[in-house]
Amino acid sequence: MKILISDYVDSMMPYHDLEIKTLKEGLGDDIEVEVYVYSDDKREEFYEHLKDADALLTAFIQMNEEALDHAPNLKVISINTTGFDNVDLDAADKRGIGVCPVGEYCTQDVSETAIAYMMALNKYLKGYQKMIDVDHNWDYAGLPANPRIENQTLGIVGFGKIGKCTAKKAKGLCAEIIAVDPNVDKEVADSLGVELTTKEDLLRRSDIIINHMCLTPENHHYFNSETFAMMEKKPIFINLGRGLSVDEGALQYALDNGQIRAAGMDVLYDETPDLANHPLVGRDNVLITPHSAFYSTTSTEDLMRLSSLNIVYFLTGKIGRAHV
Repeated sequence: MKILISDYVDSMMPYHDLEIKTLKEGLGDDIEVEVYVYSDDKREEFYEHLKDADALLTAFIQMNEEALDHAPNLKVISINTTGFDNVDLDAADKRGIGVCPVGEYCTQDVSETAIAYMMALNKYLKGYQKMIDVDHNWDYAGLPANPRIENQTLGIVGFGKIGKCTAKKAKGLCAEIIAVDPNVDKEVADSLGVELTTKEDLLRRSDIIINHMCLTPENHHYFNSETFAMMEKKPIFINLGRGLSVDEGALQYALDNGQIRAAGMDVLYDETPDLANHPLVGRDNVLITPHSAFYSTTSTEDLMRLSSLNIVYFLTGKIGRAHV
């Protein structure tokens, strides 16, 4: 039995000891665990490593129908993220291949990042830091003043586990919290002191907007030129969901034309972006982090352990125990 651990070099775990230990404890010492660093320009080489694999552990490799055609032995794809938009689910289902994202490992970490972004952008900390470090300018009025967070309305798009956690952390910080999610009952939101509303109402009323949605075909470019034009309060916009939820050209236009006052992005279109030439890089009112909102010692260990256990459970017929 062969387990293949593979991803882009920047997306690989810093070490693989815990993954290998978990897999061998669950499946036996005689299994083969191969670690392969993936790149798009070596797709055919990846197929050679994939062809005899019983399980694949990855996050961002595109597993489309062509890739699955090169994996006749594959029984399960374990995704070491909460999203699974990189896998063609119909093609996997047709071949009887299980797909197991990790349902819970970084809720607290991502919601902490949401609050950190909200505070840093409202206080223009990046711009002030540049004034100090680069311009050597000591001037509190060198950047615009914003209202206190306690006087602002927070709008959360996507009110799943992470959205709810962010709301709990923001309770008492913001004047009010509103949310959009067609899959959440009003009673659930009410119990957290959050008002469920429509997309249009949230865009109109929010001083701060945080995206916590998973990516689906329905919310691809959910935030587009029309959406940004509806943001009457020129809010802070923070994307902690998926890069493709946001039309980056429309976001650039919104920043250039004052439709929003600042932006925070933990994700971009590409997991290997050309940062030297990216139009959102280098702006005083834009914070970008390298998909690191999840990152802590606790979450990293949980992610490696749980994604490996999902393979063990699937291959040993204990699918009901999988952490999805």
